[in-house]
Amino acid sequence: MSSLKDVETLSTYLDHAATTSMHPEVLDAMRPWQETLFANPSGSHRAARAARKAVDEAREVIAAELGVQAGDVVFTGGGTESDNYAISGSVRARGGTAVCSAVEHHAVLDPVEHHAGRTVAVTADARIDVDDLRCVLDSMTSAGQEVAVVSVMAVNNEVGSCNDIAEVASVVRAHAPNAWLHTDAVQAACWVDLSELTPHVDLLSLSAHKFGGPKGVGITVVSNGVTPEPLMRGGGQERGRRSGTIDVAGAVGTATALHITGSQRATASQRVTSLRDELLDALTAIDGVTETVPRSRTVPGIAHICVNDLDSEALLFMLDEADVYASAASACASGAMESSHVLSALGLSDDVRRGALRLSLGHTSSSADIDRAISVITNSIGQLRERKAARKQRA
Repeated sequence: MSSLKDVETLSTYLDHAATTSMHPEVLDAMRPWQETLFANPSGSHRAARAARKAVDEAREVIAAELGVQAGDVVFTGGGTESDNYAISGSVRARGGTAVCSAVEHHAVLDPVEHHAGRTVAVTADARIDVDDLRCVLDSMTSAGQEVAVVSVMAVNNEVGSCNDIAEVASVVRAHAPNAWLHTDAVQAACWVDLSELTPHVDLLSLSAHKFGGPKGVGITVVSNGVTPEPLMRGGGQERGRRSGTIDVAGAVGTATALHITGSQRATASQRVTSLRDELLDALTAIDGVTETVPRSRTVPGIAHICVNDLDSEALLFMLDEADVYASAASACASGAMESSHVLSALGLSDDVRRGALRLSLGHTSSSADIDRAISVITNSIGQLRERKAARKQRA
């Protein structure tokens, strides 16, 4: 077994977009359903009925936060499954083609590509180019191609850009009126009132561990009578939309986390914006460090920069050694570094992309975190540049 000794204290954690810690209230809410009230909610006895009631109540809390009907809320095994269900389930149910922006999370982009779908260009700030979306949809209509589903993320997971989902919906309804509209809102929950998104879309995806809930629990909102084909079959749970025994504790924890997030969103956004601005102001004062996207167009929790003439892998290694935890892009299964398709879609050069750094803040971020991050990152950039200069001299 691996030791927890090296990671018992996360000194300066700036990777909340990858995952954030559970709220203490979430742990408290989940514990009874893990320890003593552990019955399968699909059963018929009293203990099972109690578990099923807990799931129903959790579903109602989530629905209220999202501004949808309780029956529209489908529990899944995470954000990736929710996105796959929205894309693959729609194409399998309807035939036709899937369309998405070029900077979607791979949980959307890969299923779209798997079904031979189309991607749409983005602007320099990583938001979907609505003019290109119109052109793509019109060209597909002219070619006799049916559009099954259009997917546009609410908030980009790498650079934090926000899309205007209402505007996207207006374009889709006008140029592909039969298409279902999906938004990946996985990075939006902490910063965006989700009830302002749901009226415009047919499908919406969430992942609990991004907003202080447990890992391994996702949500797909399925509304307006759309009927994606299930990915999971065999038990008929979730009205046949997602078979498998429901994680009662996970559902309860997710509802608790989403309620806390909703009640604290305004004050948290204000506080984190201040911290984010302090961080970016200090780092962009360093020669050759730039904001990838203007902060006015991003959510408070993501500060993305590019460091000229440096390799982010080397920088991240130095930060890790100093117990400052960040990332270069989206977290992937292996933890290995990979080229960012988001930055490629923005047209950034290889040299610029090579120095990408994502610093993401969350509900536990503090002024002390920011002060220490500024100090460590500034020193690390200086040291790496000195080493690079010394190597050039020796050569």
